[in-house]
Amino acid sequence: MEELEQLDQEAFLYLNDMHSPFWDSVMVFVSNKYVWIPFYLALIGYLVWRYRRQSIPMLLLAIVAVGLADFIASGIFKPYFARLRPCHDPELSEVVNLVKGCGGRFGFMSSHASTGFALAVFFNLILPDRYLIFKIVLVAWAVVVSYSRIYLGVHYPGDILGGALLGASLAYGCSLLYTFLLNKYPSLVR
Repeated sequence: MEELEQLDQEAFLYLNDMHSPFWDSVMVFVSNKYVWIPFYLALIGYLVWRYRRQSIPMLLLAIVAVGLADFIASGIFKPYFARLRPCHDPELSEVVNLVKGCGGRFGFMSSHASTGFALAVFFNLILPDRYLIFKIVLVAWAVVVSYSRIYLGVHYPGDILGGALLGASLAYGCSLLYTFLLNKYPSLVR
């Protein structure tokens, strides 16, 4: 376990050390959850317009996946594991490139990663293949938002990986439930 933590710290220091004023502002922007509200509203609007009645279980289960990802990562895992964020770690805090604030005390698992991957994986699993470009964009968005947390000095790569796995797992479960509901209630797709 100590070797994994050491590897995680080394990967963090390497990734966190690549800074420039331009990328600092980009990563602060990308990491801000309120910046993405227009994107979410556009996604909701498009899904309601395109899928009509079928958008109801689609959106509800997306909300369940994202909500559970956030709750489990922040409400259960962070206090349980109590792993200090790199910017709060006394051994690392002097060498962390902290761009803007440190956030809460604990970092495992990243809520940004868990919620981003819950949304991206859920829609990757339920949307048809004709949305391939949109699916790729969603995964790229989740990766960039997650990476921004390392860049900003507030999460280790392990925090990101754990959050991404949690979000993807919850998305998978919600996608199975979505498929079950569509099969049980075929009137939803008409």
